[in-house]
Amino acid sequence: MTDEKKTRKQEFKVSGGEIIDKVKELIHEGNIRRITIKNESGETLIEIPLTLGLVGAAFVPVLAAIGAIAALVAKMTIVVEKIED
Repeated sequence: MTDEKKTRKQEFKVSGGEIIDKVKELIHEGNIRRITIKNESGETLIEIPLTLGLVGAAFVPVLAAIGAIAALVAKMTIVVEKIED
Protein backbone atom coordinates (compact mmCIF):
# COMPACT_ATOMS: atom_id res chain seq x y z
CA MET A 1 0.00 0.00 0.00
CA THR A 2 1.20 3.48 -0.76
CA ASP A 3 0.56 6.49 1.41
CA GLU A 4 -0.06 8.85 -1.47
CA LYS A 5 -1.17 12.32 -0.46
CA LYS A 6 -2.61 14.87 -2.85
CA THR A 7 -2.25 18.60 -2.50
CA ARG A 8 -4.87 21.21 -3.23
CA LYS A 9 -4.37 24.96 -3.61
CA GLN A 10 -6.71 27.68 -2.43
CA GLU A 11 -6.37 31.41 -2.94
CA PHE A 12 -7.63 34.19 -0.70
CA LYS A 13 -7.51 37.88 -1.61
CA VAL A 14 -6.99 40.07 1.46
CA SER A 15 -6.05 43.63 2.32
CA GLY A 16 -2.91 44.44 4.30
CA GLY A 17 -4.77 44.78 7.60
CA GLU A 18 -6.40 41.36 7.36
CA ILE A 19 -3.43 39.25 6.39
CA ILE A 20 -2.01 38.32 9.81
CA ASP A 21 -5.40 37.20 11.13
CA LYS A 22 -6.04 35.17 7.97
CA VAL A 23 -2.64 33.45 8.15
CA LYS A 24 -3.18 32.57 11.82
CA GLU A 25 -6.63 31.18 10.97
CA LEU A 26 -5.25 29.05 8.13
CA ILE A 27 -2.47 27.60 10.27
CA HIS A 28 -4.94 26.64 13.01
CA GLU A 29 -7.01 24.75 10.41
CA GLY A 30 -4.15 22.29 9.99
CA ASN A 31 -3.16 20.16 6.96
CA ILE A 32 -1.30 23.14 5.50
CA ARG A 33 1.91 22.36 3.66
CA ARG A 34 2.85 25.85 2.45
CA ILE A 35 1.55 29.41 2.49
CA THR A 36 2.62 31.81 -0.25
CA ILE A 37 1.88 35.52 -0.17
CA LYS A 38 1.79 37.36 -3.49
CA ASN A 39 1.33 40.99 -4.42
CA GLU A 40 -1.32 42.38 -6.81
CA SER A 41 0.77 41.57 -9.89
CA GLY A 42 1.25 37.94 -8.82
CA GLU A 43 4.87 38.19 -7.66
CA THR A 44 5.74 36.02 -4.67
CA LEU A 45 6.67 38.11 -1.63
CA ILE A 46 7.15 35.31 0.93
CA GLU A 47 6.78 31.53 1.06
CA ILE A 48 6.22 29.85 4.39
CA PRO A 49 6.79 26.07 4.44
CA LEU A 50 4.77 24.54 7.26
CA THR A 51 5.89 20.94 7.00
CA LEU A 52 7.78 21.27 10.26
CA GLY A 53 4.77 22.82 11.99
CA LEU A 54 5.49 26.34 13.11
CA VAL A 55 4.02 26.88 16.54
CA GLY A 56 4.32 29.32 19.39
CA ALA A 57 7.47 31.40 19.60
CA ALA A 58 8.89 29.91 16.39
CA PHE A 59 6.06 31.54 14.47
CA VAL A 60 6.54 35.09 15.86
CA PRO A 61 9.33 36.11 13.40
CA VAL A 62 7.21 34.87 10.49
CA LEU A 63 4.27 37.00 11.63
CA ALA A 64 6.61 40.00 12.00
CA ALA A 65 7.77 39.53 8.39
CA ILE A 66 4.18 39.24 7.18
CA GLY A 67 3.30 42.41 9.10
CA ALA A 68 6.16 44.29 7.45
CA ILE A 69 5.00 43.15 4.02
CA ALA A 70 1.41 44.14 4.84
CA ALA A 71 2.59 47.67 5.65
CA LEU A 72 4.02 47.99 2.14
CA VAL A 73 1.39 46.25 0.02
CA ALA A 74 -2.31 47.16 0.08
CA LYS A 75 -3.82 44.08 -1.56
CA MET A 76 -2.37 40.59 -1.47
CA THR A 77 -3.24 37.04 -2.40
CA ILE A 78 -2.61 34.18 0.00
CA VAL A 79 -2.08 30.85 -1.77
CA VAL A 80 -2.51 27.89 0.56
CA GLU A 81 -1.28 24.40 -0.32
CA LYS A 82 -3.22 21.82 1.68
CA ILE A 83 -2.52 18.10 2.08
CA GLU A 84 -5.35 15.70 1.41
CA ASP A 85 -5.31 11.98 2.18
